[in-house]
Amino acid sequence: MTTLAGKPHLTRAGSHLSRTGSIISFARREFRDAISSRWFLLYTVAFTVLAVAVSFMSLAGSGSQGFAGFGRTTAGLLNLIMLVVPLMALIAGAGSLAGERERGTLLYLLAQPVSRIEVLLGKYFGLALALCGSMCIGFGLSAGVLAWRAGSVGLSAFAMLVVFTCGLALAMLSVGMLLSVVSRRTGVATGLSLFAWLVFVFLSDLGLMAGTLLFKLRVQEVFAIGIINPLQAFKMAVIVNMNASLDVLGPVGMYASQTLGNSLPWLLALVLAIWTIIPLLIAVILFSKRASV
Repeated sequence: MTTLAGKPHLTRAGSHLSRTGSIISFARREFRDAISSRWFLLYTVAFTVLAVAVSFMSLAGSGSQGFAGFGRTTAGLLNLIMLVVPLMALIAGAGSLAGERERGTLLYLLAQPVSRIEVLLGKYFGLALALCGSMCIGFGLSAGVLAWRAGSVGLSAFAMLVVFTCGLALAMLSVGMLLSVVSRRTGVATGLSLFAWLVFVFLSDLGLMAGTLLFKLRVQEVFAIGIINPLQAFKMAVIVNMNASLDVLGPVGMYASQTLGNSLPWLLALVLAIWTIIPLLIAVILFSKRASV
């Protein structure tokens, strides 16, 4: 009786292990393909060079009053990350399934004894690992330069910058994967990802300024619109974790600090988590229900 009752449980457990193994296998394949591709090498080199350059400039600008170290570099890297990282993640995600579909290899993958969900999640996790690894190389070399010249001043803020940057990359990768699911060709997916990048970047600062002046929005409305944008949420989260005042963002920053207080970092982290989960969930649903490749 016990044996018979235990069989369904064992079967379900074996099924879960099989699915997990399939996802890991696809993630390994995607990770190997990513790190051997030209885009990975190009983005890694570009991001590393820019991160190290910002580190040297921040050290040079600290003068004789002592090195500002990690804190100054964190502030310097903020705008660079907001431009480069979303573009990296969106293009990487957009070219994943669309590229497989265009090359004809997606049909071969789906012919294996695996589900569509396992294929999509495996590709997502593989690309996520490659992206975070690429950025950590740049951050690691930058941290090495700073530790060598300036000690460990502001190290915690720099560490949180790395964490939130990976969170931003995962969120934009989810959006890119969704665009890849709905696109038949790589060129279309890439074009959509570039458009999405422009929208996110434009709405991050310029769009908010223009909207405020044009529609005479109140501070509460500007904050609500701004926090929906993952780039703006990332920017505010980094500033908060630097223990800097949000007054640098004007009335909106003052309103956020006074209204939300200590709960603000958690809200900003939640925004990035939502941007990671919801687009990926929609991509999973659409991809699993498609009748054709």
